[in-house]
Amino acid sequence: MFQGDRIWMGVGDVHVDLLLNQANRHGLIAGASGTGKTVTLKVMAEGFSKAGVPVFMADVKGDVTGMAQAGEDSDNIKKRVEKFGLEGFTLEGCPCRFWDMLGGQGIPVRITVSDMGPTLLSRLLGLTEAQEGVLNIIFRIADDKQMLLIDLKDLRAMLNYASEHAKEYETVYGKVSSQSVGAILRELIAIEDQGGDVFFGEPALDLSDWFQCAPNGQGYVNILNAAKLIQSPQIYAMFLLWMLSELFDTLPEAGDLDKPKFVFFFDEAHLLFNNMPGELLDKIIQVVKLIRSKGVGVYFITQSPSDIPDEVLAQLSNRIQHGLRAYTPAEQKAVRAAASSFRANPKFKSEDVILELGTGEALARFLNEEGQPCVVENAKILPPQCLMAAASQECMDKALADQASLMEKYGTAVDRESAFEIISGEAQKEAEEEKLEEERAALEAEKAELEKQKAEAEAKAAKEAEKAAAKAQKEAEKEAERAVKAAEKQKQELFKDVTKAATSILGQIGRDASKQIMRGLFGTRKR
Repeated sequence: MFQGDRIWMGVGDVHVDLLLNQANRHGLIAGASGTGKTVTLKVMAEGFSKAGVPVFMADVKGDVTGMAQAGEDSDNIKKRVEKFGLEGFTLEGCPCRFWDMLGGQGIPVRITVSDMGPTLLSRLLGLTEAQEGVLNIIFRIADDKQMLLIDLKDLRAMLNYASEHAKEYETVYGKVSSQSVGAILRELIAIEDQGGDVFFGEPALDLSDWFQCAPNGQGYVNILNAAKLIQSPQIYAMFLLWMLSELFDTLPEAGDLDKPKFVFFFDEAHLLFNNMPGELLDKIIQVVKLIRSKGVGVYFITQSPSDIPDEVLAQLSNRIQHGLRAYTPAEQKAVRAAASSFRANPKFKSEDVILELGTGEALARFLNEEGQPCVVENAKILPPQCLMAAASQECMDKALADQASLMEKYGTAVDRESAFEIISGEAQKEAEEEKLEEERAALEAEKAELEKQKAEAEAKAAKEAEKAAAKAQKEAEKEAERAVKAAEKQKQELFKDVTKAATSILGQIGRDASKQIMRGLFGTRKR
């Protein structure tokens, strides 16, 4: 419940207040299931909202949406209001905006693969050190070739592209093994099945849209629908880690403020730290340490403080510890560790109280005006002014209708030219060039075949001509031979005729001569 410069969280021997000027020193809300962590979260978040501080939180169980709706006036609420002396207590909701990463009810939340970066993406994909090295090379090649990595199909296209050109890139960037590429591609399938194909894309989330206040001056409570997302813990944890890193990288230094610029509640915090690689844990520790100076408060919500690494836990100055159960030696150790983190109150022993706390009760320790830890108080947490359960559908519909401008901005996915389109274009161009080359080769082959056929036809024609000439020559020779023979025959016939004529003439001459001779000799010639 917001009161001036503080949020009244509960009542012990004294009021338990979270001072707004100390709220960026971060905090922890811990406790076993069913001990009231969600109610505490709502009381704190609505206090920040009414103080004009925008808030982000994930709705893991589906009941945080009730922050948008006024609480129900019941006898129980009336008794608690009277018991705690809550003057001016009214039941009312907070201005809320609903977001969704998996295409459900809410404003779509998307980030690009480039925004996530190779380090967080390697963590998301569960890659080995060698595979992470290959992924770093992929990102560097994409940057050098000015290929945007927006969604998973861009990353897949880039992986295949780098694998196909591995030889030419090896001397510049290092070895891109086909085995590592294959392993990364397999992990991408698992992320797609968890909704990564919807989460990665554009328009990318602009975190400045979360730093806004409603027209009445109250900070918007940005609620991420995580009921389904929590079933994809890798995506959930990596998104929240990205958001925390992005806030750290983009916000300017602010110094000590009267109130935070923004408060980030990280529910199911153990998901972030499970199997966390050392370099990422170092990054989280650095961010948590330094983001305070940028006016951002980070509050982790988990079952046990032991879920949080000691280096991070040491940065969480404002703490509310609900009841813990200690059935095993490990749980008993966790209780002792939780109790030892509080500044002792001589009126009770924290270790014993933690085990006895009922629902809605907690050990609370906040910082005072000088930034020093107050004595721990055994407190009863105030009831929230908003609805304890999930909001009605009517309330959700109204809140979503009020988000029309953001829905217009983020509602429709945009698929602009990026690595996939560029590589596909190059592949298409290469295919077209290859097709043209094949067509050119086919034309050349066809031309060569025609030339061959022409040469063969000419050779055949020449051969036929030669054959015809030879035949004609042979016929001519035969004709000449026949002519010679005919001439010879004619000559022989003429000779015979001449001979016959000559013989006849000579015979006649001979006979006439014989007769003259005989007459001369015998004087038988008449006178």
